[in-house]
Amino acid sequence: MTNLLRDTLREWADETKVPHDLADRALRRRAWKPVGMAVLAVGLVTAVAVFAVGLRGTGPDVRDPQATMRAATGVTLPPRPSPAPTDVRTDTEHSPPVKLIAAGRMAVSAYNTVRREQVSDNEQRVLRTWSLYDPRTDGYEETSYVWVDVAPGLQVAAVLEGELISRRLGILDLNTRQILKWIDLEHPVGSVAWSPDGTKVLATAYSGYPDILQGKGDQAASMGNSPRTGYYIVDVEAGTADYHELPPMGDGLHNDDKPFNVNGRQDLSWSLDGTLLWAPTSTTPDRVFYTLDGEPAQAPQGDRYVNYSRISALSPNGRLVLGPDGLPTKITDVGTGQAVGRQRVLQLHAWADDDNVIAMGCAGSCESEFNNGLVLVSVDGQRTTQLGANRRSDQDGSWRWVLTPR
Repeated sequence: MTNLLRDTLREWADETKVPHDLADRALRRRAWKPVGMAVLAVGLVTAVAVFAVGLRGTGPDVRDPQATMRAATGVTLPPRPSPAPTDVRTDTEHSPPVKLIAAGRMAVSAYNTVRREQVSDNEQRVLRTWSLYDPRTDGYEETSYVWVDVAPGLQVAAVLEGELISRRLGILDLNTRQILKWIDLEHPVGSVAWSPDGTKVLATAYSGYPDILQGKGDQAASMGNSPRTGYYIVDVEAGTADYHELPPMGDGLHNDDKPFNVNGRQDLSWSLDGTLLWAPTSTTPDRVFYTLDGEPAQAPQGDRYVNYSRISALSPNGRLVLGPDGLPTKITDVGTGQAVGRQRVLQLHAWADDDNVIAMGCAGSCESEFNNGLVLVSVDGQRTTQLGANRRSDQDGSWRWVLTPR
């Protein structure tokens, strides 16, 4: 058990979200079946300063330890495009991309690159630099925020200002590059995630920076002991930020009969309909659910997720479901469970429409699974379109994408 944990923890040393970063973890394992020690990897964001003056939300009386709701003035969010664009946009010449990448109902709204910093003889921290979609140029702009997340519709982003974790959350208009609202938070947060309807922001709170590794060089690994303390639900239009305590999951060393998570970063996310929250585990199933108030809840019936992501594995018409990582992958019929197609790709990430899937394909004849890139593949696997340039996913500086509904 000790050797397995240690080997697994070493694999996680380069990881801290994004949704698809699990691709690299799965590839490094060189095994295509899900394993019990899988773990969520969520990217840390850094970004270019936006020179705009924002309004601050007012905070509770800090003398009152029961004060959990911050009163604030809400903002009017720009409308989502209607109808949303569905065209295919590619950038196969640049890695990371310079031009927008999109297909059908989904787009690459942001991406990050990773570096590790040795801060002491036996401690590293994982840092990520993020680039954010810029509608003015139809490309991407590097940012200096510590975390970002783009709302469905690609009109606004939630951003965190600071160095490692933040007490200041901003709502950024992507079209004008101006901050619509700053909200000051009593508890520092390390990530933000928009609700599926694009009206609320979930911010996970930490007492310290969660992406700390113990050791030197490639031997550094996460040692658990997550500093997660709780979360905020920010209603952007109402202008409120409601805080709830939620301690981290155990590390599994003393409670193997329960779901656990050995990662320091344990960001929360939304269920598909936004009525529940979920936290990642290092076990199977890959998540546990909570009510919006932080009470344990049953998994929603009928929901199917792409592993460790907030993306639905069900096709828009509800008839097909994406299969696990593999070479090849497969898509099955929900009703019969029979495979309706196999695809010569490494991972299936999101439905572009009922007939095509955004996936991670491999270069050439797949001599190396680490040489990979975004592709659009048909359900039957007969048509493949390269969306982004291939990259070496096992190397520092490799870009990692985030997919968001258009």
